[in-house]
Amino acid sequence: MTASESTAKSARSDASSEGRALLKGRQTKASIVEAALRLASQIGLEGLSIGALAEVTQMSKSGVFAHFGSREELQISVIREYYRLFEAEVFYPAMRAKRGLPRLQALFANWMQRVTIELQSGCIFISGAVEFDDRPGPVRDALASSVQAWLSAFCRAVVQAQEMGDLRADADERQVAFEIHGLILSLHYESRFLKNPGAVDRANIGFDNILARYGQAAAAVSISASPRIPKE
Repeated sequence: MTASESTAKSARSDASSEGRALLKGRQTKASIVEAALRLASQIGLEGLSIGALAEVTQMSKSGVFAHFGSREELQISVIREYYRLFEAEVFYPAMRAKRGLPRLQALFANWMQRVTIELQSGCIFISGAVEFDDRPGPVRDALASSVQAWLSAFCRAVVQAQEMGDLRADADERQVAFEIHGLILSLHYESRFLKNPGAVDRANIGFDNILARYGQAAAAVSISASPRIPKE
């Protein structure tokens, strides 16, 4: 083997070792974020700390710190992971449904499915809003951006339902989305905090009522019931 061949082989070996180390580092960080998300669901984002996470993952504090650099970056990483999972479970599966009312219904059904799980574990979006509503900074920005992105996507689904003729064209799409979002927030309060039975059923009934109120059938009834101006 020539000197140049030996050098090339050594370089390939170093690159391979570096690649394996990088992959291992990413896998370790992903495992830490996963553990941090589970912990944050129970104690909130504010309860997260490098020390608490090191104890849960059985790593050293310096080992955890090396992957994030700060508690703030750890919290932001948890928010991003939560939103990634939320998209994967709620948003993307619903995109397979037909545009219009079927897709809007699929979005809400998937949202409700996730909520029924989080009634036991807690929701990062809701608990985070309570913790950071009046605390400006990167963590609040990351949290608010994620929630706004989801609500904007849901609002687009309402608009599509209007375009398909499933909902009244004159309805305020933001008002429709606001009312549906309100069902989710009320469900968390009623079920998780007050422990009132039947809250899930009431949320589903509330959604059906909203669709009925803003649907084309409701518009037809409204028009037929409106006073007529007599012809002269």
